[in-house]
Amino acid sequence: EPSVPYFPIHDYGPVMKGMIIGGLGIFHVFVAQFAIGGGILMCYFQWLASTGKAPLARRFLDSYFQTIVLISFVVGALTGVGMWLTTIQVSPRTIGVMVHEFHWIWATEWTFFCLEVAAGYAYYRYGNRLSDPVRLRLLVLYSVAAWFSLFWINGILSWQLTSAGSGGDRIWRAFFNPTFFPSLLYRTVVSMTIAALAACVVINTIRDFSPAQRNELIHRAAMLLIPMAAMPFLGLWFLLVMPADSRSWVLGGSIAMTLFLGIAIGASLLIGLYAFVGLIRQRLTVNGATATLLCALAFGATAGGEFVREGVRKPYSIRGRLYANSIRPEEIDRLRAEGCVTNDPYPLRDESAYPNEQLVRGAKVFRFQCSVCHTVAGANGLTHLAGSWSPEQRRVNIAALQHTKPFMPPFAGNAEDVEAIVQYIGWEAAGRPSDWELVDNFAGLAEIRDWLVKAGTDPGELVHAQE
Repeated sequence: EPSVPYFPIHDYGPVMKGMIIGGLGIFHVFVAQFAIGGGILMCYFQWLASTGKAPLARRFLDSYFQTIVLISFVVGALTGVGMWLTTIQVSPRTIGVMVHEFHWIWATEWTFFCLEVAAGYAYYRYGNRLSDPVRLRLLVLYSVAAWFSLFWINGILSWQLTSAGSGGDRIWRAFFNPTFFPSLLYRTVVSMTIAALAACVVINTIRDFSPAQRNELIHRAAMLLIPMAAMPFLGLWFLLVMPADSRSWVLGGSIAMTLFLGIAIGASLLIGLYAFVGLIRQRLTVNGATATLLCALAFGATAGGEFVREGVRKPYSIRGRLYANSIRPEEIDRLRAEGCVTNDPYPLRDESAYPNEQLVRGAKVFRFQCSVCHTVAGANGLTHLAGSWSPEQRRVNIAALQHTKPFMPPFAGNAEDVEAIVQYIGWEAAGRPSDWELVDNFAGLAEIRDWLVKAGTDPGELVHAQE
């Protein structure tokens, strides 16, 4: 691993790197949870068929599992590979630390994933030839393998927020961290919910069923929506055991995270109310359009929840170990002394377009410290956030970055780096003119150094200010 992570990809497009992995991750999580819940639902329906409680359940299973194969196995596998590719490109240090700490656990997860795929394709190929007891055993094997894949991955992901320990005999303390169980149980309920809603869509596509038969199967599937009643308690449990500063983001410290939490809660509440009042109590008929709308709400709830799960770790990607820009906390003192791009070996794209070396340095500072979460002028663009500030405002706010915005990591560079990005933001906000004054070796550098010293190298403390 290099002592400092450099990011040679520098794009002036409107989409920031974090949005790419975030969007792909939300889609992948939704599909993966559909596969996990789908296994539970299929075991339930196969049991109904075996006991004679729902004679049509076996015919439904054949159609439903084809959907599982198409969406989960094919799309899920493609997005899973895409997740590895994007994380390696966007944040190689983060994924490197996670693999280093949990390589055997990750290998164990892969064995369960392989078992899930093998059992799934065995059912897909031979399921219609098997007796009901054998089908049930095969589906139980698939379902257990899928759920344990979630079990192992959940421990690794929840560790990013509550990293209680690492390495050696501390590995299990790290894995069974404070948010492990609320997160695992919450994801299990979400998986069952998505599977039940997807089943309602599939049932409406089987035209050789009568309306009464479809209605009966839909209300059987709705039984998997009952555990949604536990979601508020599991969510509150998760909220209470997360670190206090992380909790502060969703309770008003970050309006974006509060908004997305509201979206997740609102969408889940709408699904839960419809399931309880419409499907379970009044036994309403759900057509394909309504079922698809409910699936869309579930996707919105998943997107909001995943945004919050990622966001509450700020300013870290791994709490206490690695900042969101892949800089280790212990590296900041050294970078403050020598500069963050002094040894950057990578050229800029169209470097000749920069009027002076200070702007080149500023672009490299942006690439190194900012580009994971920001663009220049697109989504979360620096020119939109700081382009209207005066140079003096930019200098003091960037030097004290973790106090200006406590979900930002401390600025990891020297006074010259601060001035370079101050000028770079100004040049970009001005439309990248062909001439730009070089502001170097002026008395203000000493003042920037004082601001850096006063800001320190520890993260900001929004939660303490609120308490």
